[in-house]
Amino acid sequence: MIVCSCNVLTDHDVRSAVSAADNLPRSAKQVYGCLGCSAECGRCARTIKSIIDEALGACAEACCSGCPHSQARTDDHVHPEFALAAS
Repeated sequence: MIVCSCNVLTDHDVRSAVSAADNLPRSAKQVYGCLGCSAECGRCARTIKSIIDEALGACAEACCSGCPHSQARTDDHVHPEFALAAS
């Protein structure tokens, strides 16, 4: 099924990008980067995000320390020391 008509991306393209990436994409923008394109109208962002969540499965919700998903998750969060400095 086509999920992005601007870039003609299918749900299969999104799933392939999620599973093939070294650093697991967590947002539509990251998936676009993996696929070598960029968002145009943005109407597909929610659908892409839901496909990402589905593709990563329950492991992304509660990763163990040895799981590659948990390492990707730590990249998305701000270190507490920097969060304090910014506030």
